[in-house]
Amino acid sequence: MKIYIIRHGESTSDIKEKYDGDYDDHLTDKGLKEAETIAKKLLDSKIQIIFSSSKIRAIETSEILKNALKCKIVITEDMNEQNIYGAYPELSKNQPEEEYRRLGEVMTNRDVEIEGVETYLHFKNRVVGCFSKISNEDYQTVAIITHGGPIRCIFRDILKMGEFKKIGNGAIVELEKNDLDFAVTKIDGAILQ
Repeated sequence: MKIYIIRHGESTSDIKEKYDGDYDDHLTDKGLKEAETIAKKLLDSKIQIIFSSSKIRAIETSEILKNALKCKIVITEDMNEQNIYGAYPELSKNQPEEEYRRLGEVMTNRDVEIEGVETYLHFKNRVVGCFSKISNEDYQTVAIITHGGPIRCIFRDILKMGEFKKIGNGAIVELEKNDLDFAVTKIDGAILQ
């Protein structure tokens, strides 16, 4: 099986100066063009089905790919981003250091339960479970349209390949599955540490 893991195109929150919690926003004009570029890159991929996060930015990216690749889409909330900003919905990106310190504690101590924040353990369990289910489907070639967090989780907790230094909008990671093993065959738009 071949699996393409893809980060959605640029969204309106990517260019705002606030963290918006579990935001659900549209692609920008640039993000729409990025989705079209992804579709062009994958024209010969023979993708049979796209598994998409339920967030608007992922669905809009998936729709562009679906139309270009003539395949179907399945929406799954289990590939949504982790909601770590829910405790601080008004936190701006230029907030004083104290606010960043509080957010940093949430991110570092990933299994502490804080109202409005999804623990890393819950996030990891849903992403790992979803990826496992997808990778055991009876398809030759699939795509997963998701977010930076789930991509990092897949590399950290399933593939055991470490951390990404960067995952750009529209990044594509190509995996090959043979029996129970996965091999990364190509990374486009992302950099592993």
